[in-house]
Amino acid sequence: MLAGLVAVLGFAPAFALAQAQEKMLGGQVQSVDETGTKITLTDGTKLLTPLGSVIRPRALQEGTMVVAMYLEENGDKIVTKLFLRQSEPAPLK
Repeated sequence: MLAGLVAVLGFAPAFALAQAQEKMLGGQVQSVDETGTKITLTDGTKLLTPLGSVIRPRALQEGTMVVAMYLEENGDKIVTKLFLRQSEPAPLK
């Protein structure tokens, strides 16, 4: 029984590493480049589309709030999933 527990724990770090590769961030779109392959957020973060994928023209407008799942490859953030997020409602006065 102890050997089974050791075997399971032996795989835990590898499983955690595989899960840790995909990251998430949210932000507001500052711009989408003319090729449709790079999104720049207002904080300066640059997100790249996967090879062969492009963002349709006018699909993302300046100021749109997004949540992105991405993988880091050679220092680049490659988008795996992109969600539009509702912007915060204006405070009532």
